[in-house]
Amino acid sequence: MILLLSLLVAFFVCFLLVRFNSLHAHLSNDHTDAGPQKFHSQPTPRVGGLAIAMGLLAAYFYLIYTHASILREFGYLLLAAIPAFAGGLIEDLTKKVSVTKRLVLSMISAGFGAWLLNAVVTHLGVAPLDWLLQWPIVAIALTLFAVGGVVNAVNIIDGFNGVVGGFACLMLLAIAAVSFELQDSFLLTAALVMLGAVFGFLVWNYPYGKIFLGDGGSYLVGFWLAELAVLVVARHSEVSPWFAALLLVHPVCETFFSVYRRKYLQGKSPWDPDGLHLHTLVFRRLNHTRWHMNSNVHHKVLCNSMTAPYFWIMKALTVSVAVCFWDNSLVLITFTGLFVYFYIWIYWRIVRFKAPRWMIKRNNYGGRI
Repeated sequence: MILLLSLLVAFFVCFLLVRFNSLHAHLSNDHTDAGPQKFHSQPTPRVGGLAIAMGLLAAYFYLIYTHASILREFGYLLLAAIPAFAGGLIEDLTKKVSVTKRLVLSMISAGFGAWLLNAVVTHLGVAPLDWLLQWPIVAIALTLFAVGGVVNAVNIIDGFNGVVGGFACLMLLAIAAVSFELQDSFLLTAALVMLGAVFGFLVWNYPYGKIFLGDGGSYLVGFWLAELAVLVVARHSEVSPWFAALLLVHPVCETFFSVYRRKYLQGKSPWDPDGLHLHTLVFRRLNHTRWHMNSNVHHKVLCNSMTAPYFWIMKALTVSVAVCFWDNSLVLITFTGLFVYFYIWIYWRIVRFKAPRWMIKRNNYGGRI
């Protein structure tokens, strides 16, 4: 019931935001020429995070009357999410909140999570690091860095219709399944509430891209995912910390590789946006020529939506392993390493491999890009 409630509320709020877009378009619209990472065909509201927030808030009021035993913890999680969500939402509306400020706000949210919920990384399954983490100041500092980094990493992979929405749904299903097995009502409820809210949004976002998550939505979802990943390990010693690592390996790998690529290969600031993320390369190899050759809006929307399923498949494979072996660090470490290897391999393969002509867009000089 709580999943259905958050789903319906998020769905209805998205409907209102789309239906009355003209009232807030001057603040909320994401324009097609707004940057190198924009691949949509018409101005689109980027305030889907509001719908997800309303879904979470409706679930909180529902818990007052049905599950008072977990109300306080759920309320603390909502409270902790406010700085991260607010920073992203203000950026959506004003375009004046820098990446650094949003990172700091995400770390403040992580600090609230550590204080209110004891969401602290206390072990990593690596002896020297675990020895350091016995010191509270080290454990808290690592938690702030890790959660803040994951929140920003989720924002980075939010490039095409359905990518983050599908990623979040699969990860939340994994956490819900393990929480159910561990009989942790709070984590199960928190996962299901966000699952419903994201799915209610996803109906409007995929495949037609009627509304986007925006920074507010991606930061809210990213924080929720990161906190649940920390909490499931912190609250249950039998859960391997590599369960969380495997669930989050895609956005984390994308972030580290992007920093390395921009700073050391291109000599640029690691925070400058560009169009060379893996999801962008997949889109370009599969659809970019078609995108430019056909000016039909519906056709361009379908080209955009064809990118997400590739990442859903990748995520489904890692989620399956994580759920089956949530207490087996060796297996989880192995598959985390395999994913990192696969990510780097497929990235360079797409960049350098001579793909069929229909997958490649040629530049003005006749060369392949």
